[in-house]
Amino acid sequence: MKILFFTENFPPETNAAATRVFERALYWKKWGHDVTVITCNPNFPHGRLFDGYDNRYKTEDMDGLRVVRVRTYISPNRGVIRRILDFLSFMVSGYLAAGREPRPDVVISTSPQFFAAVAAWWFSKRNKLRYVFELGDLWPASIAAVGAMKANLGLRLLEKLELKMYRDADAVVALTSSFKENLVSRGIDADKIAVVINGVDLWRYAPKPRDKTLAAEAGIEEGDCVVGYVGTHGMAHALNNVLDAAVLLRDRDDIRFLLAGAGAERAQLVARAGAEKLTNVSFLDPQPKERMPDVWSLCDAALVHLKDSDVFAGVIPSKIFEAMGMGLPIVFAGPTGEGSRIVAAAGAGPIVPAENPEALAAACRSLADDADQRKQLSERSLAAAPRYSRETQARHMLGVLETAIDGKGWQAAAVDPESGKPG
Repeated sequence: MKILFFTENFPPETNAAATRVFERALYWKKWGHDVTVITCNPNFPHGRLFDGYDNRYKTEDMDGLRVVRVRTYISPNRGVIRRILDFLSFMVSGYLAAGREPRPDVVISTSPQFFAAVAAWWFSKRNKLRYVFELGDLWPASIAAVGAMKANLGLRLLEKLELKMYRDADAVVALTSSFKENLVSRGIDADKIAVVINGVDLWRYAPKPRDKTLAAEAGIEEGDCVVGYVGTHGMAHALNNVLDAAVLLRDRDDIRFLLAGAGAERAQLVARAGAEKLTNVSFLDPQPKERMPDVWSLCDAALVHLKDSDVFAGVIPSKIFEAMGMGLPIVFAGPTGEGSRIVAAAGAGPIVPAENPEALAAACRSLADDADQRKQLSERSLAAAPRYSRETQARHMLGVLETAIDGKGWQAAAVDPESGKPG
């Protein structure tokens, strides 16, 4: 089949959406399908073009995938107005670029970002193409949850558009069961919503010794028990809570928090750590995708951290699965929901309340003081990783695409996750 995929983020960017789309598409290509990705020139999250790229239309081949990069308004990942201008520019440029490509069998979009979905939806409608909406974020609800935008007429209009796109889609792929429940509660047909959660390529992620070069760069010393957060430093992640926990652990020079990545909140976090002389907190700049296992190798435990909001109870951070692939204990600090249940079911580590620095500090003390506990949690985490194979999920989603192309998107929920065949 010929697949046209709209996504604002794509490698060499390393956020969850970019990684998910890329890794699954590689399997589709391997299985004989043609995949074209409409995306922008890489600039997330700093709002600066990556080396070797300029802000213009271009095409490239990436491991057999046709990647079409379009000119957009580029801004850092902060400030509502500028970010929306960024999203809108991709919506327009992506729509126009799609029109230059051969007619596909199916159009897909992933959210975030919401306006990438708008471009794909409108392109499919205008050209009478099958359309599948991959729901990776309950936008615009999530931006209201972090306080980036208050409930108003504009937000209500966006929600109406959001619901229309779900209704118009031939099938919907939700990254979590909670997302599906949300859509069903708002009147979307449950039978056309398949749940295909995130996962990990096990051949990319596996236990390995600590990378000495990166350890030196991050100021990590022999004997440090490192609790690492690897990912976007955004409003949804409430990472000031980690610094609050670091304050409580000043007496433990053997416990170190590592914050690796970038995002809207990073500069403020770095400034605060410096002002408060939090010598037990290290920051590491974003690394290329191929170095992510090296970043995880610095950690004795992985920290999954989310803001205390019901909206984020339905989120399953992809770092859970990368940590499992690396065989790391997982400290889950967030609202009770699907993510915490996955960690608990695996017995992979402690679950602590969201935005509770005392509980986070206590969990870190416990892990640092008990090497046997860390070893046991590590073994459980690694054992759980094969349940979340990226290859299995690629096959599942491909089955959903096939039902949509056949005009049977209303059977999407019945597609077997293992075989990718209709139930």
